[in-house]
Amino acid sequence: MTRGNQREIDRARAAARKGSQGTKQAGNPQQRNEENAKRLAEKIAKKQEMAASGAVPEKKKGHGGGAKKK
Repeated sequence: MTRGNQREIDRARAAARKGSQGTKQAGNPQQRNEENAKRLAEKIAKKQEMAASGAVPEKKKGHGGGAKKK
């Protein structure tokens, strides 16, 4: 093996990077659920209001649905 302990060093570095990211959410789960429900209700109400007034939502620009160029 010509690399010596490079594999172990790389694994340690990867573990350190992964540990620093932190995936834990802050706050009480019940409070998060209530906030999410409130935001969802506001979003639904806004969409219903737009549909009732006949307003057409602006489409998002992206890379989907079109013909592919070769």
